[in-house]
Amino acid sequence: MTLTTKWRNRLLHVGVVAVVAYCLAPFYWMLVSSLRRTSDIFDTSLFPRRVSLENYRAVFDPSQGFARALLNSLVVAGVTTVLALLLATFTAYAMARLEFRFKRLVLTLIIATSMFPVVSIVVPLLKLFTDIGWINTYQAMIVPSMSFALPLAVWNLTTFFRQMPDELEHAAMVDGCTRGQAFRKIIVPLAAPGIFTTAIITFIAAWNEFLIALSMTNEPGMQTAPVAISKFSGASQFETPFGSQMAAGVLVTVPLVVMVLLFQRRIVAGLTAGAAK
Repeated sequence: MTLTTKWRNRLLHVGVVAVVAYCLAPFYWMLVSSLRRTSDIFDTSLFPRRVSLENYRAVFDPSQGFARALLNSLVVAGVTTVLALLLATFTAYAMARLEFRFKRLVLTLIIATSMFPVVSIVVPLLKLFTDIGWINTYQAMIVPSMSFALPLAVWNLTTFFRQMPDELEHAAMVDGCTRGQAFRKIIVPLAAPGIFTTAIITFIAAWNEFLIALSMTNEPGMQTAPVAISKFSGASQFETPFGSQMAAGVLVTVPLVVMVLLFQRRIVAGLTAGAAK
């Protein structure tokens, strides 16, 4: 190994460490701040002088309703992910395998719909849902969330299905399978890494959604976790509960981090599948 190669490797390692530190620094500060006492919340030391769980106890105070908010987020994100995957799997397979007129235009329109800002659809949907009595319901948050979850899932899965060789279906149909059976028994199992990766990305996007949930609910019992955090109240109207908000932020973020760490092999496999074909 030459001296130049050694320096390149060292610079690469330094760059990776710098990027990781830059990405993790906000989460670390949030974690440290959540473990400080209320009296020490504005302390700027890297470690809390005295570790305290009072912020976490405040988060789960029944008056905050945060446990219910976590359940609401799980329901909304979970149902959105399942529905998006069901629709996107069939749509993406058709876009990748079938030939029909205006296919490129259809795919362009699908991805174009995800480019509209959420705020542009909130007001008309709020009027519509008010008229049909959907305000403060799960469907009022799930249906609008599909507007960004479904195009994302279709785009990811279309690219993945295109990378799979056509000979897989042909071989299955030679053995007596119909096209539907070949899709169900051959393509879907082989596409599991891509579907799983798309599910993770979709779930994270739906879990973090804020504007739709804020606009479509006004009852505390129907609010999702991001909305509940924004409405935390302090001991008085002049106090901002920074410690409780930090603790709630940690509780919302940790499940996503754990999920990604546990399934990182599947995620990487899904993102790189077909890259060498």
